[in-house]
Amino acid sequence: MQTRTNEDVILDLFSAIEERDRERILAIYHPEVEFHWPAALPYGGSSTRLGEPGAPTWQECWLPVQPTAAERSMDCRIIASRGDEVVAVYHQRGRDQSGNVVDDEVMGLYKLDGGKLRRAQMFYFNLDAVVSFLAPAEAPGEGQ
Repeated sequence: MQTRTNEDVILDLFSAIEERDRERILAIYHPEVEFHWPAALPYGGSSTRLGEPGAPTWQECWLPVQPTAAERSMDCRIIASRGDEVVAVYHQRGRDQSGNVVDDEVMGLYKLDGGKLRRAQMFYFNLDAVVSFLAPAEAPGEGQ
């Protein structure tokens, strides 16, 4: 029987995210998984998979702007791995209701523990573009 490598676990996680397979995603998470996102993002900062009360989650921000497989496709590539750490580069894509699109590369540093994702830290190549894309449109009369 062949054991799954840490690289296989990360690739399986990305496949599960693309397929919106919540059960498979949760099976890959360590019970104490933590995420570290750039603070400028609506879901930015550090959190557990359950998120922080009152703060938007990654899912709340991205699911509405990823209606098709094309937007959900992340094209994950493993760049390096050593011991319990894996580095991957992938695309974060979205299309809003107005037709605006974003397609930014992201690098993730993943730490595994016993074949489960224990820690994830993401680094966006064009953070400003992603932040602008995810910012809610200003309602008429606001900011005046």
